[in-house]
Amino acid sequence: MSKKIKSTCDKLVDSMGKKEREEFFREYKELLLSELLLAAMEKEELSVRKLAKMAGVSPTIVQAMRSGSKKDFTLKSFFKVLHGLGCSKLTVEINGRPFLLHISY
Repeated sequence: MSKKIKSTCDKLVDSMGKKEREEFFREYKELLLSELLLAAMEKEELSVRKLAKMAGVSPTIVQAMRSGSKKDFTLKSFFKVLHGLGCSKLTVEINGRPFLLHISY
């Protein structure tokens, strides 16, 4: 049986206390959303203004989501942006079971 080699990130997380770990994962989730939006916009060659127009939201909202500068946008705005990117469904996991959500606004 081979020994599992830990990544640098795993080692960092293991060295954290409970509160530090919670903060790390909260910030990681925020970064992940921003990175996913950036990747989708790049792939589709969409500017902030073009995506905002397609989603029916202000460019300020798209820019805030993209940069991670605003943390309290509405779920409605989030779904509008996803819809603007061409997403129609979202899968969430609750207690280990996947559920398919249809994106509408």
